[in-house]
Amino acid sequence: MRPLTEEETRTFFEKLSKYIGENIKLLLDRPDGSYCFRLHKDRVYYVHEELMKRAASVSAPNLLSFGTCFGKFTKTQKFRLHVTALDYLAPYAKYKVWLKASAEQQFLYGHHVMKSGLGRITENTPQYQGIIVYSMADVPLGFGVAAKSTQECRHTDPMTLVVFHQADIGEYIRNEQELT
Repeated sequence: MRPLTEEETRTFFEKLSKYIGENIKLLLDRPDGSYCFRLHKDRVYYVHEELMKRAASVSAPNLLSFGTCFGKFTKTQKFRLHVTALDYLAPYAKYKVWLKASAEQQFLYGHHVMKSGLGRITENTPQYQGIIVYSMADVPLGFGVAAKSTQECRHTDPMTLVVFHQADIGEYIRNEQELT
């Protein structure tokens, strides 16, 4: 368990800023205490500083995890966000998409979202921007990348992809072994 290096921090914050923008500082300076990000076995954990101090007393080989896993660094040092970060990213999301009930099931199985399944989209969403995907009942389902901007979505064919799938809450069941 160690703090992120400067390069890791830059890569990690660039990925987070695609989804929540400048709201990253709200994750660190919370009213219920001070939080930080720590790296352990190529995974980035979001942890309360008091819990981090307690976890430091456990030797690294014996420590499985602590806090909430936000994602992991690949072997090429790219950062991949995990669905376990969804509950922390959703309240601060800049761009959101709401799915119709008919498209929720397909998204939860790992498929991309077509325009026919799009309920609403945040105004002025740029193309290739990170977005949080919600059900029409405002339940966060996952996150992805906008394949089309808001303006392009209005005038496109119903069978066109508008959101590229990245992670969803169905991964808890599909990839149970890999999330730990």
